[in-house]
Amino acid sequence: MARAAEGQEGQLKPPRERLKTLPDGIPELTLGWGAIQWITDNIVQPNGPHAGQPFRPTEGQVRFLLWAYAVDEGGRWRFSRLVRRLAKGSGKSPFAAVMALFELLGPCRVDHFDPEAPGGVVGRPMALPLVQVAATSERQTANTMRMVRAMCTKRSRLARRYGLQVGKTFVDTQDGGKLEQITSSAPTAEGTEASFVVGDETEHWTPGTGGVNLSETLTQNVAKTGSRVMETSNAWMPGADSVAESTFTTWCEQQEGLSRATREILYDAVIAPPNTCLHDDPEDGEISLTEGLLQVYSDCPWVDIDPIKQQIWQTNFPESRARRFFLNQPNAAENAWVSLQEWSMLANPARKLVDGEDVVLFFDGSKSNDHTALVGCCMSDGHVFTVGVWAPDKATGVIDTNAVDGAVHRTFDQFNVVAFWADVREFESFVKTSWPDEFGDDLLLWAVPRGREPGPIAWDMRSHQYPFAEASEMCLSEIQDGAFTHDGNWVTSKHVGNCRVNELRGRFSVKKESPKSPKKIDAAVCVIGARMVYRAVLASPEWEDRATGNEWGVW
Repeated sequence: MARAAEGQEGQLKPPRERLKTLPDGIPELTLGWGAIQWITDNIVQPNGPHAGQPFRPTEGQVRFLLWAYAVDEGGRWRFSRLVRRLAKGSGKSPFAAVMALFELLGPCRVDHFDPEAPGGVVGRPMALPLVQVAATSERQTANTMRMVRAMCTKRSRLARRYGLQVGKTFVDTQDGGKLEQITSSAPTAEGTEASFVVGDETEHWTPGTGGVNLSETLTQNVAKTGSRVMETSNAWMPGADSVAESTFTTWCEQQEGLSRATREILYDAVIAPPNTCLHDDPEDGEISLTEGLLQVYSDCPWVDIDPIKQQIWQTNFPESRARRFFLNQPNAAENAWVSLQEWSMLANPARKLVDGEDVVLFFDGSKSNDHTALVGCCMSDGHVFTVGVWAPDKATGVIDTNAVDGAVHRTFDQFNVVAFWADVREFESFVKTSWPDEFGDDLLLWAVPRGREPGPIAWDMRSHQYPFAEASEMCLSEIQDGAFTHDGNWVTSKHVGNCRVNELRGRFSVKKESPKSPKKIDAAVCVIGARMVYRAVLASPEWEDRATGNEWGVW
């Protein structure tokens, strides 16, 4: 059986950096060719310049159908879940309506294998299908259901051929099949044996809207029958805990080999390059808005990008919305400290750490409420790397301090640590006693070299808020200038995206979204701290003396 082509440039990139995410090539065994034929024969385009003509899938839609209906030699689905995350105006709703109707009426299940048939498989309709178009509110299902109704009106080819009864929120077939609209408040969601589910606008499916619970219920329902959910979404706001973000993270983890699942998620996204600017006068290293939009809408001949550009250029249109809706880039809130696009452009996973190289470390610890993080910075080039990020144990509710202590020891064994600064709160015995006793004599630059309480490692954030705010501003400037690289660690990246701007006596530091927010920033604090320590070491006479071979300060 043919698999996605290996070695293609796009698939070699880390999953979070891919601008097109469908597998390369086409599958050997698939019901997709039959799906394309059925769609062309039965569904008429209801609107637009091709209204009244057969619905003809675009090249991108064809490739999605072929992979969506790919099967293995046993007739089982190659992909357990389907996702189409595309920019606004890319035709997600009409295509979702087409998929829903095909699952209701078309040859969407394996009947038998036939090497002479296109795709090697012959399909049959689902017996007693139950297709659901789901969202957290009726408004979110409106576009898809409107297209469903338009494609099977009483006079349509589809309605006459299959004898359909069409209502505002349902389509019934003569033999008991049903397509229905449901929302998170629908009491019938639990326990239904759906044969196919369209999850509409899952970027809005958050805990507060009931979307996460709805998603869990729907995926449990289809798992019982070997059926599937297809999500449609725009890019999400990072940190909102949406189903769209969670699904993307799961797909990335599967691509990275971190999942036991053998049937993966089919993820279809077309994303503008992260260096796309929001105007047509790009600087060195950027591409114009026009070029970015042409890439995003390359499979959408019906889209005129000029009105989109005019909308983006309105002075009251937020940049974050422009990037989420039209460039398909997840983008943070308006008061975000830095955008994930800016941060991701600095990722260089190919930069390998060298045993014994000079590094500095910054540590931010918490016993129970927040995460604990340890981040390093290489003295040779300023590259930032994540040693570890620890969450409280689910059973005990506290951090495994032995694991943290072990990571610190391994880091000192692996590298030549020239400076190690750490916040004091909740890790005081380590920061003020055990770690200084073990490592203090080997550190080139102490965290607090003089004063009432000098110490090699302890750098109390509570008494250094203003210097840390200065360090936050400096780090932000370095990110925007591309002054350093990082390892692309996703947990750290997520913490960076969670940071909000915090004004402190005229300086701009970072803070959580709210004091009790579950969106952590501890690793981002350590990034700022590690860069701060790196700059402090570079500027120190101790480093200068070592660099000139005068380690003892004697001339």
